[in-house]
Amino acid sequence: MPDSTPASPDSSTWMTALADFLMEEPAIESIRLNPESKRVEMATLGQVDGELLQAKLSEVLRAVDAKWLKQNGQVPPGNAMLEVKQKEDGALVLEKPSCLTAPKFWKWRDFAWPEPDEMEKESEDEWRMLAMQAGLCAVTLVAGYITERFFSTPAWLPKSLFAISLISGGWDAAKDTWENLREGRLDVHFLMLAVATGAVSIGAWEEGALLLFLFSTSGALEHFVMFRTHREINALTKAAPKFAHVLLPDGTTADRGVQTLKVGDVIVVKPDELFAVDGTVIEGSTAADESTLTGEAVPIAKETGAPIYGGTLNQWGLVQVRVDRLATQSALAKIITMIETAQHLRAPSQRFTDRFGTRYTILTLGVVAVMFFVWWLGFGIPPLENTAASKSSFYRAMTLLVVMSPCALVLSIPSAILAAIAWGARRGVLFRGGAAIEKLAEVDVIAMDKTGTLTEGELKVTKIESFPAGREQDVLRIAASLEANSNHPIARSITQFAQAQGIVVEKLAEFQSITGQGLRGRTEGGLSYVGRRELVKDSALGEVLAGVPDAPLGFSEVWVLHEQIVGRVLLKDEIRAGSRGVLEKLAAEGVRTIMLTGDRRAAAIEVGEKLGISEVRAGLHPEDKVAAIRELTLAGHKVAMIGDGVNDAPSLAAAYVSVAMGARGSDAALEQSDVVLMQDKIEKLLSARRISQRARRIIQQNLIISLGSVVVMAVASLFGIVPLTLGVLTHEGSTVVVCLNSLRLLFEKE
Repeated sequence: MPDSTPASPDSSTWMTALADFLMEEPAIESIRLNPESKRVEMATLGQVDGELLQAKLSEVLRAVDAKWLKQNGQVPPGNAMLEVKQKEDGALVLEKPSCLTAPKFWKWRDFAWPEPDEMEKESEDEWRMLAMQAGLCAVTLVAGYITERFFSTPAWLPKSLFAISLISGGWDAAKDTWENLREGRLDVHFLMLAVATGAVSIGAWEEGALLLFLFSTSGALEHFVMFRTHREINALTKAAPKFAHVLLPDGTTADRGVQTLKVGDVIVVKPDELFAVDGTVIEGSTAADESTLTGEAVPIAKETGAPIYGGTLNQWGLVQVRVDRLATQSALAKIITMIETAQHLRAPSQRFTDRFGTRYTILTLGVVAVMFFVWWLGFGIPPLENTAASKSSFYRAMTLLVVMSPCALVLSIPSAILAAIAWGARRGVLFRGGAAIEKLAEVDVIAMDKTGTLTEGELKVTKIESFPAGREQDVLRIAASLEANSNHPIARSITQFAQAQGIVVEKLAEFQSITGQGLRGRTEGGLSYVGRRELVKDSALGEVLAGVPDAPLGFSEVWVLHEQIVGRVLLKDEIRAGSRGVLEKLAAEGVRTIMLTGDRRAAAIEVGEKLGISEVRAGLHPEDKVAAIRELTLAGHKVAMIGDGVNDAPSLAAAYVSVAMGARGSDAALEQSDVVLMQDKIEKLLSARRISQRARRIIQQNLIISLGSVVVMAVASLFGIVPLTLGVLTHEGSTVVVCLNSLRLLFEKE
C-alpha cells in the first residue's frame, strides 16, 4: 500500500521532481531506486533511447540529493496519479496507474546513478587500460617478429608471443562482442575478431596481431577523446558549490546544502567562495569571476542590485545575496544539463553513419563469403593454400573483410561532434546536440531581436525632468519608492540609479499595480502614480503635457504624477559594443542580417543604420516574427534566429537553427534554442559559427578518409593486389587518423 506519511517541504520537492519526470516520459511506467546502494531501475514499454533517458534521469537525480531520499525511511505522498511504495530494502518505487496485466510487459532496465567525478575517472581508467593493452600487444608483437626473423628459437616461442599479442589486443573487442551477441547484434568488433581468427588459421599470425594492435590503439584513442570531453564538461559540474551560509533572522549564519535553499533566502558569501545559486546582491560589493560560466576571464563588478550566477567565484568582497532561483534552476545547472543532453542528440551526418551497424556487418560477411566461393570455384584459386603465384581464396576473403570494416566511418562523426561540444562548453558556447553544430555552419540569413541582442537590454537612466523645474530629486524619490516593489527591468534601472544617487525611498502605506499602465502608491507625502504617459494625460494635470514633447528617438519615458508635482524619467538602451563588428564580419561572409523587433519603427531604423544591418522589420508581435521566419524559409533560406526574451521563443522554434543570448535569457528562449551564448556578448556568435564551420570541415574530411579508404582498398582487394598486412595498416590507420583529426578541435583557438 502507498505510504501516507506527511511530507516535509524538502521531501515534497524531491518527490515532485521524480513524479514530474515519470509523468513526462510516456515510455517509462515505473521507477525503482535505492539511494543506499545507488541503484536505479526503470520499467519501460516499447522502444526507448536509453542514452537520452540516462541524461534526463541524471538531471533529476542531481537535483534530488540522496539524503532527502533517506529521510528516516519515510516516503511522502507523490503525484495524485502515482502510487508510491517503500520496499524493505529501502528502495523507493513510483508507479503510473495501469491495468493488472500491464506489469507483465514491462522491461526493467538498470541506469547509472549520476556520479560526475566517477564518470570522468571511469573514462580515464578505461582509456588508460586500453592503452596498456595496446602497448602490451605492440611489445609482444615486435618481440615475436624479432624472435622469428633474427634468432634461431623453437617455433613455439614466437607463436606464443604472437598469441599474447592477439589476446591483449583483442580482449576488449571480445568483451564487447560477447555482450552484443547476447543481445543478437553484430558490429565491427565481431568483424575484427573474425579477421584475426581467420589470419591465424592461415598462418598469418603477424598480420592478425598487427590488426588487433591497431584496432586496440584506435579504441584507446577514441576513449581518450571521450575522456577529454568528460573532463571539459565536468570542470563545470565541479564548479557547482554544495553548501551555502544562510543568514538567519537573529543575524547569525548556518551552513545548509544548496538543494535546500528556497527563493527569498539570504545567503552570505565570503571572499574566495563560490556563489551557491542565482540571486541578487542586496548588501555589499565585490567582483565575480564568471569564467566557468561564460568563458570571460575579466572580473565583473557586483554592486547592490547586480545579478549573481551560481558556480561563479566571489573574488574579494563580503556580500549578502538574495536567492532568486532554486539550485536546480540556476544558469550553471542549465548549462550542465544542456551539455549532457547534447552528447546524446545525433547530428544528421551521424544518423547516416548509424546505419552501419548490424545490417552492414551482415552484408559485409555475406559479400566476403560470396567472394570466397567466386575466387575458389569461379577462378580456380586454391581455397586455403597460398602459392608463389597468388594468395589463397581465404586469404583474399580475409583481406576484403578487413578493408570493408567501417571502423573509421563509425567514429568519424561522433568524435568530431563531442570535441566541438567540449570546446564550446569551456568558452561559453553551448551546442544542444550535433545537429546544432552542423546547421549553424549552413545558415545564410540571421534574424535578430533588437532589445537584449543587438542592444544591452538594460535601460539606463539618462535624465530626470520635473514640471515645474527644480524638483528632479523629488521625482526620482517618488519613482524609486514605487518601482522598488516591481520586478520590471525599467523598475530595476530606476531603483539602481536612485541608490547610486543616495536617494532614500519612502515607506508605502498603499501599493497597487495597474495592468498595462503603471503603479499606484501612497506615502507620507500623499498619493502618487508612476507609469505611462496616459496616466498624466487622463489626470487633472494633463494640460502639462501640451508643452512637453515626446521622448527623444531611442529613449523610453516613465512619468511620475503626484498631488503637487509632475515629472518624468528618461531611459535609454545602449547598443552593444561589439554588435557592429559582428554584423560587418557576417556581411563579409555573405550572410544576410535582419532585425525583427516589436519596438517603434523610427527607433529600430536608427539602431539599424548605426549598426549597418541589412534589413529592419519593426512593430512586430511574436506571431509576426514567426511569419517573417517562415517567409524567409519558404524562399529557400536557412535562417538562424537570435533572441533572449519570452516573445522570441516562437520565432526561435520556427527557425532552422535558434540561438539564445546569455545566461540572463528567459527560460522559454533557452528551452527553444539550439545554441546558447552564455557570455553576454554577441561576439560569441562568431565563435560559435567558426567552430561550427571548423567541425563541419573536419567531419567532411573524416568521411572522405574513411569512405575513401574502404572503397579504394575494397576494389583493390577484389583483384587480389592488396596483401593482408597493407589492408590492416590502411584500415586501422584511417581509424587512427580520423580520431586524431577530430581531436584537433579541442585545441582550436577562439
